[in-house]
Amino acid sequence: MITFLWPLAFLALPLPFLVRYFARPADPGLSGALRVPFFKSVFGGTSVGAGAENRNLWKLALASLIWVLLVTALARPAFVGPEVPLPAEGRDVMLAIDLSGSMDEQDFAVGGLPSTRLHVVKATADTFIESRKGDRVGLVLFSDRAYLQAPLTFDRNAVRDLLDEAEVGLTGQKTAIGDAIAISLKRLKDRPENGRVLVLLTDGANNSGVMEPLKAATLAEELGIKIYTIGVGAEAMAVNTRLGQQLVNPSADLDEGVLREIADMTGGKYFRATNVEGLATVYREIDRLEPVAGDPVHIRPEVALYYWPAGAALILAALFALILVVPTTFSRRHSVAGG
Repeated sequence: MITFLWPLAFLALPLPFLVRYFARPADPGLSGALRVPFFKSVFGGTSVGAGAENRNLWKLALASLIWVLLVTALARPAFVGPEVPLPAEGRDVMLAIDLSGSMDEQDFAVGGLPSTRLHVVKATADTFIESRKGDRVGLVLFSDRAYLQAPLTFDRNAVRDLLDEAEVGLTGQKTAIGDAIAISLKRLKDRPENGRVLVLLTDGANNSGVMEPLKAATLAEELGIKIYTIGVGAEAMAVNTRLGQQLVNPSADLDEGVLREIADMTGGKYFRATNVEGLATVYREIDRLEPVAGDPVHIRPEVALYYWPAGAALILAALFALILVVPTTFSRRHSVAGG
């Protein structure tokens, strides 16, 4: 669709005619008046013949067209395209997911059937990632060591696919919580403040890596990066032993004290998820505490078109000048030759 960004410019269209109508005629007795050699060729001199009148009308029409084109260019015509979305300026959310051997424990149930912790974590985290519309989301996976699986990106589907491909024990059986925090901070530290969040999920205690969790949390506190920690695993599970079926605590290795301290130091919050519903509730609570930015902003791209009428006016003005000058020059040369 073609529109004009400055439509009020068209109010200038009658300006030359108004000036011509209201301007007081010059006193013919004034001395020192400006002499225009081709004045007669523009206005036809004193000739009143039909040919002179036609030439005057033709020149007036051409001059008027030039003025209309100039005013049209001043009104800034532009082609406005359909609306396109711009990503809203949201948060930077990094997910750190534990892949240690204990994440293969089947102490969760889905549809009445036993399910591994990682399987449930994938399903609930997938919903969480999909809901972060307008945010940049990244993924860090850790066990014996931590590594960046997906940098911060608006492509949430790519992050979901990479999380779905994760497997227990991919890099070992232990738990490097401190290293996971450190790698996440490395990606978050250069992002704008007041929107940097790390969601760390684990089912154990730090027993690997080079960075202590509380030291990494101190760095996060200094950088102003908020950390939400999630401890997963059931509190009781029936297992068959030689002495019969007994209840055990499959989450005995979970270091809730450190996870709670990490969250408190950085202004986040610690959550405990003992079943599928509880983990889904945790992610919904994080959504509430860190609301998404909202729908993308829509804009209409504009392509400027003012140079077309401006260029046409320039070409016509040059042609008009040639029409005025060339006959006058020719007439002078002919007069000189005749004299």
